[in-house]
Amino acid sequence: MTLDSPAVARTLARDAWEPLALAHAERADAMTAGHRARAGRRERHAIEDFLFEYYSTKASHLARWHPGPGIGLENADAHAGWRFYRTEAGVTRVDVEAFLEARGSTVDYVEALLTRTAARPASFGCFGLHEWAMVYRMHEDDLRHPLPLRLGSEGTDAVVESHPIRCTHFDAFRFFTPEARPLNATQPTRETQPAMEQPGCLHGNMDLYKWAMKLAPAIPSSLTLDAFALAMGVRQVDMQASPYDVSSYGLEAIAIETPEGKREYAARQREFAERGAVLRERILAAISALRASAPA
Repeated sequence: MTLDSPAVARTLARDAWEPLALAHAERADAMTAGHRARAGRRERHAIEDFLFEYYSTKASHLARWHPGPGIGLENADAHAGWRFYRTEAGVTRVDVEAFLEARGSTVDYVEALLTRTAARPASFGCFGLHEWAMVYRMHEDDLRHPLPLRLGSEGTDAVVESHPIRCTHFDAFRFFTPEARPLNATQPTRETQPAMEQPGCLHGNMDLYKWAMKLAPAIPSSLTLDAFALAMGVRQVDMQASPYDVSSYGLEAIAIETPEGKREYAARQREFAERGAVLRERILAAISALRASAPA
């Protein structure tokens, strides 16, 4: 049982909501076990730890269970102490009015961005070359990740120079090397992001996790965890298709410089786009439920 459709206001007794919270925490703990263990050893995994670093989130944030707006919880002492919750007559629920007052501009931005993204056709011809453009003409000692380049520096540069670069996502483009930026077909900016985001983009679909986290606790945690699962899958493919050698992680490369690799990448991209479309609609539905729960 989940509460992914919180449009109908209701109150749950502790024996009804506590199993949901525990099940959510168990699922989150299983998905973050490797990251938490490495943190204790001060080790780093360039794929599995990336989401926590890039989005500045913690495993403990994922483990918190939020039912979403309109759901009242009886005897919820922990929730009562969390930000954007209020308790009246022993029932704790999301303080929708306070949340919208503090985060209303974020809600508006996410709603507009996801609505415009969903309305565009998906593009599947970039082949993950954004990761290659991030290391173009860069010395191997200066790479972002402690992994060797699969084709070496010269081979990597040759791939960039022999392919059209068509990145539309600003948060990928901003990491391009100065030499790679002029090679991109477009020059994305933060201001043009809502006008350029398209549903086939791996980074755009990975960002659904970011938007879900930014809307916490005003959307159900089951939705956030589903977005995290998608983001983790996207990140793995992103690195498999990158110029880095990920064999030390037990992964095979998706050699996008070959016809076979391009086909594999596009197929995975389409799969993520389908999953992302469902999550995008769920986030938009959660925003609608949030607005419907606001005081008149």
